Amino acid sequence: MLFAAVMIVGMRIGYKLRSNIPFSQDFFHTSKGSSLQEVMELVKRNYVDPVNTDTLTEDAVQAMLLHLDPHSVFIPAQHLREVNEDLQGNFQGIGVEFQIIKDTVHVVSVLKDGPSEEAGLHVGDRFLQVGDSVVTGNNINSDRIKNLLRGPGGSRVPVKIIRASTIIPVTITRGTIPIYSVDAAYMMDASTGYIHLNKFTGTSYEEFMSAIEKLKKKGLKKLIFDLRDNGGGILGEAIDIADEFLDEQKLILYTNGIKQKKTEFRCKRPGQYEKGSLVILVDEGSASASEVVAGACQDWDRAVIVGRRTFGKGLVQEQFDLSNGAALRLTVARYYTPVGRSIQKPYTKGRDAYNEEVSQRFQNGEVLQPDSVILDKGPAYKTKKGKVVYGGGGITPDIFVAFDTSGIAKEISVLFYNQSFGKFIYTYYINNKNYFDQYKDAADFIARFTDTKTAWISLLEYAGLEGVNLYSVSEHDQWEVEKRIKTWMARQIWKMDGYYQVNNLYDPVVQRGYQEIRNN
Repeated sequence: MLFAAVMIVGMRIGYKLRSNIPFSQDFFHTSKGSSLQEVMELVKRNYVDPVNTDTLTEDAVQAMLLHLDPHSVFIPAQHLREVNEDLQGNFQGIGVEFQIIKDTVHVVSVLKDGPSEEAGLHVGDRFLQVGDSVVTGNNINSDRIKNLLRGPGGSRVPVKIIRASTIIPVTITRGTIPIYSVDAAYMMDASTGYIHLNKFTGTSYEEFMSAIEKLKKKGLKKLIFDLRDNGGGILGEAIDIADEFLDEQKLILYTNGIKQKKTEFRCKRPGQYEKGSLVILVDEGSASASEVVAGACQDWDRAVIVGRRTFGKGLVQEQFDLSNGAALRLTVARYYTPVGRSIQKPYTKGRDAYNEEVSQRFQNGEVLQPDSVILDKGPAYKTKKGKVVYGGGGITPDIFVAFDTSGIAKEISVLFYNQSFGKFIYTYYINNKNYFDQYKDAADFIARFTDTKTAWISLLEYAGLEGVNLYSVSEHDQWEVEKRIKTWMARQIWKMDGYYQVNNLYDPVVQRGYQEIRNN
């Protein structure tokens, strides 16, 4: 007992002495600490002023990752929830879209069957108060309003709204609000369908299957699958969608890395669209998971790829959660298309050069005349039918469509830059809601709405109040604006599905894809 007591006292004294010894290690730990650990310890113990060591650690991690590939990233704890929400495909909130016009928060859209619709909110309502917070005046901003409206599912938030001139108290029970990745799915004609996918989230495959089933009931025989500006997301969702296009046990892609063994991903089930004609639209904004789908379908001669060369991201990230609530998304492997192409573009010149590579395509003319600019398309491969495809920097389309450089006048671009155009569309809709209610759907609106001139006259006055003079713009620019009035009004009423139904009538990439698919 005496020996045990002496040991206990000695251990306690040793533990207290340990705090006075710089860089002390764990018991029996003989290896040297890293320079980063030593420097952080020195700063913590000796620096002249108070220091937030958490911030120093985050900055040190960010600096370390600069020496790796551009897609290995550190996500601070305060941003992790928002990042994860974007990929999981939903968040907790009340289910409205809003715009701040002057000093007032306007409800511009209400989610069908969502918490706000169930509570009785309408498009055109204005928020006066959320909880105990007044949400009018010059100090309001979108982030503040978003934080007030979001919260745990099942929680209740009392609000006061103004409808016409009446103040109405409403209590809304927050719920799960979907972030849709399929934002358009409709029939372009009796046999041709169109689907636009904006990202690959945890619900993308489920949404895609629902869209396919809906279109098949309407006679789907040919499909335009639009992956433009789709920056990727969850690889598994891309594999499942590609499986719907490819038959048997075809290879969709494989991944390989120094620390990761080669893993093949093959078709596992009969697909819902294995036989019909398929066109996939891509551009410089199509990356990662988008390139998986496009690359697999191109390698197996399953689809015609239309548009411009994709971004060129062929790296696979795995997310590691850290003890302080942050996360590290670390590149662990490369992916390869069925014929063995690596789509990853070079990043040896540093992150700045890597991130500026797409803008270089606009400066060197590639987006206008690709064959005369891209002298080295990368390693060449052949598909089973003998078509030549390229690796080493994105998916090169089978049919190229140049970027539209026509542009619009500076005065008009200001309206889009400062969001005045969107606010005008909402205001014009609210002021003429009885008129627009006559259109039963977007197709009816496309066929019968032609009075863009009246809206243009209203825009002249609205823009003038914003300090923008549109009276001197050319007829071409006026026509471009009137076209956008119709497109954005369709979005105001029928969300993104309506937007694409109208916009695709003028979109040269969609029209070229439509021409190709009609010829097959």
